Amino acid sequence: MTLIKSISGIRGTIGGPTGDTLNPLDIVKFTTAYAQFIKKQGNNGAKADFNNHRPTIVVGRDARMSGVMVDNVVCGTLIGMGFDVVNIGLATTPTTELAVSMLGADGGIIITASHNPRQWNALKLLNSNGEFLTAADGAEVLATAESECFDYADVDHLGHYINCDEADSWHIEEVLGLDLVDQEAIKKAGFKVCVDTINSVGGIILPKLLDELGVEYTILNGEPTGDFAHNPEPLEKNLQGIMDEMKTGKYDLGIVVDPDVDRLAFICEDGRMFGEEYTLVSVADYVLSKTKGNTVSNLSSTRALRDVTERHGGTYYASAVGEVNVTTKMKEVDAVIGGEGNGGVIYPECHYGRDALVGIALFLTSLAQKGCKVSELRAQFPDYQIAKNRIDLTPDTDVDAILVKVKQMFSADATAHVNDIDGVKIDFPTKWVHLRKSNTEPIIRVYSEAPTMEEADEIGKKLMQVVYDMQ
Repeated sequence: MTLIKSISGIRGTIGGPTGDTLNPLDIVKFTTAYAQFIKKQGNNGAKADFNNHRPTIVVGRDARMSGVMVDNVVCGTLIGMGFDVVNIGLATTPTTELAVSMLGADGGIIITASHNPRQWNALKLLNSNGEFLTAADGAEVLATAESECFDYADVDHLGHYINCDEADSWHIEEVLGLDLVDQEAIKKAGFKVCVDTINSVGGIILPKLLDELGVEYTILNGEPTGDFAHNPEPLEKNLQGIMDEMKTGKYDLGIVVDPDVDRLAFICEDGRMFGEEYTLVSVADYVLSKTKGNTVSNLSSTRALRDVTERHGGTYYASAVGEVNVTTKMKEVDAVIGGEGNGGVIYPECHYGRDALVGIALFLTSLAQKGCKVSELRAQFPDYQIAKNRIDLTPDTDVDAILVKVKQMFSADATAHVNDIDGVKIDFPTKWVHLRKSNTEPIIRVYSEAPTMEEADEIGKKLMQVVYDMQ
């Protein structure tokens, strides 16, 4: 069974029996439930009175091979529910988020499985602010889907379908308009970059952004076919192609995005990874140097953000994993920047969503103003090593029992601080390890960080063995 319903949306592999994978019948069911939720929000006064206007949903998708099929089912279902659909076509997740607010729409659906392999797809659900649904709202949508108490529009009240091809331009204009993005400094720097867009929508929008910034670029895997050239998660083990290209010495920077362009990783001029954990750290360092304030990242992110934040006189806060958890905490503590260690940058001056375009523009500005190489910039930050491991779940895996066992292991250790708001995280004075069930894949993630990779691996594998022993 691959169908996963969580705070991060509804996703699964394409094909197979209903209720087990992401297939047309289940897509109709969950899209209908979402539409009924949005209608209820309108009736409660969250938006204009739906009796006086037809509700509108923005739909965008990445370039996955199943995207056209899912898009047709989603749009047809929304029209059948009496919604107008503004389809922005091939678009990034942050582009779709911004389009919802710019159009004054009642919600949005992003058709993407983010970093998952090509056989996966998903529905990411947005509210009228262009932000992901809260956990409570998501739970209501899932409950409605399970009940199948649906009410479709009659023939006189069907919705309309509208194509829109301006969303990319709106997104780029928003990024270029940010006070901390210095176009002139970037142009004067004369950067040459190599970009891996993983055969998805990054290959459409990033050349437009780089042209506006006056950056010379080479695009790898630029055709938006959805037939990914390599595993789409922007981790070092998947990026040998661009790392080898960077070693030719022709570029100042390597840029890697995932299929829906909300995650961002950099590669140094010598072909070494900058480290996806340090995408947020470096951008936050630049933002904090100009704007004093607090920061937020999730529990599985590097301690380096805490260190940088405190160096600038701010306070660092941690949230549970999941973009909506991060943004909720950011609003609570009035954070000036936040995100996730997977390369997700959230800059509220633009919008409350992970946005690789924002990250690229801010990073290039910082690099241009400092006048240093990427490797020299990386050396300015605290150096932690993080090990990211995973364990595939079996039908018999009792995740709750595993978490209880892990907590018991460290309950008598005076040097260990146990946090169980999202899985179990064990903090030690010089290292940490975090074990949690993924919201997006049928796996357990085991992340660990320490001053050396050997130490990080050691404590991570200790917890992994607990899982193996209980499977």
